[in-house]
Amino acid sequence: MKGLAMRFPFRMDQDAALARLKWLQQRPEILWFGFSALCLSAYAIGDDPLVLAALLVTFGISCLILRKSTVRNRKRSPSDSLTGLRPPEVISEVGEKWLTNGAETQRELACFVVVMDNFAEFKAKYGETAGQQAQRTIASRILRGLREDDMLTRIGDGEFMFILTPVRHLDLEICVQLASRLKAAIEMALPIDATTVRVTASIGFCRSDQIAVKKFEILSKAATLAMEDARRSGGSIRAYAPDLDEKERSRNKLSSEAAKALKLDQIIAWYQPQISNETGAVTGFEALARWKHPERGILSPFEFMDTLTETGQLEDLADVMLKQALHAQMNWEKSGFSVPHVGVNFAGEELRNPMLVEKIHWELDRFDLAPNRIAIEVLETVIADAADGAIARNVNGLANLGCYIDLDDFGTGHASISSIRRFAVSRLKIDRSFVMKVDKDPEQQKLVAAIVTMAERLGMETLAEGVETAGEHAMLTQLGCGHVQGYGIARPMPFDQTIPWMREHAASQVAPQVLRIQ
Repeated sequence: MKGLAMRFPFRMDQDAALARLKWLQQRPEILWFGFSALCLSAYAIGDDPLVLAALLVTFGISCLILRKSTVRNRKRSPSDSLTGLRPPEVISEVGEKWLTNGAETQRELACFVVVMDNFAEFKAKYGETAGQQAQRTIASRILRGLREDDMLTRIGDGEFMFILTPVRHLDLEICVQLASRLKAAIEMALPIDATTVRVTASIGFCRSDQIAVKKFEILSKAATLAMEDARRSGGSIRAYAPDLDEKERSRNKLSSEAAKALKLDQIIAWYQPQISNETGAVTGFEALARWKHPERGILSPFEFMDTLTETGQLEDLADVMLKQALHAQMNWEKSGFSVPHVGVNFAGEELRNPMLVEKIHWELDRFDLAPNRIAIEVLETVIADAADGAIARNVNGLANLGCYIDLDDFGTGHASISSIRRFAVSRLKIDRSFVMKVDKDPEQQKLVAAIVTMAERLGMETLAEGVETAGEHAMLTQLGCGHVQGYGIARPMPFDQTIPWMREHAASQVAPQVLRIQ
């Protein structure tokens, strides 16, 4: 009987003791802790020690039977066909019991939600089989970091949830430490086919003492809110806080409005100038989406791009931006300004459209503009991740049409030189991360110089993005970068400000006289 003890009031009579035993046997939450968490210390019950022995034996046997029954029920529970984990319904049922019993026994539990970041893109690049393999591996890694009686389930593609068995003291630090360990394990290299890849994860959690109504649905929703906040922060860990509820309500309202904004012509193009380092002349503009919100004013893409992505409206956005950019080109020309080209961003899904080349050709004819007056901006990550030939066919088809092709955010997507050569790229846009403090950092200077040299040998021009200071601008000119764009030149502006800006810029233009660093 070692390890089993039963707390009874002194001189409890036999009927009362049996009633207490029956009550204890009906407490299923006890079994989740295992025998190590049972607290049974027995004192004298009546005057007959045989009664005590009989009660303890009966109680022990009952616990073992109940325990085995629970294990059998668990094994009979349907499981996730991909990972073998218990289904979410079982976790919800157990979580509900733990919450109810925890409130009575002053024990706390926690719910965690884990999501593999950019999992849809991962599957698009490596395939469905690799996605399944990755989820099985991640599930195994999470399980290894949990206790035997903690419960894990898969709630979606690349999404997992687990609950910790209730304990008396579950503070924030313990949860953060656990999440940090699991995040590190998840983000270890994944073996995929003959190579290894890395994924990142976002984790959110909520402890039961943070919710007023002890319902598992509320607890899991709070953990999900924390996870979404972590994902928006770029693959981090977040604990639930009450202000997340208000943020979520605001986001939902904004999302609903954003879904209608395109139809209401509230999404407009603002234009940021690009200039030549050799002559100082304007060589183009980039069209950047802004939301003219009726109540909140002008909103940046960070406020609405996720919603347009989730609602499948990115292609509609690209259409709107293309038409506005071509309309701007036509009006600049009528005003006596010849802008070589205006850039429009296209994401991966739009670039897979089999009718993209014909559509852009038709729009150019409609505005009576030559194809080289438009620059198609393609993210380097899109080229690096392009597993099929649809994107390459469209990009090269647009280049053959005569459109300018910009490779955006170069240096962030790990595209190989061979993959870049598959695309008819006109210009590399060097990412801001390489430009920042380039005038003060010799290592940055070496990187930029290497990019410029590579581009020249591949027959491409270069443009540095995010130039903010005169020092950065001067150094980029010395390093041979052909064009610059950024707040140090001009901030994005609505169309009606572009013509006055070009007049002022032309009047003050002085071509930089700087020797190039070889």
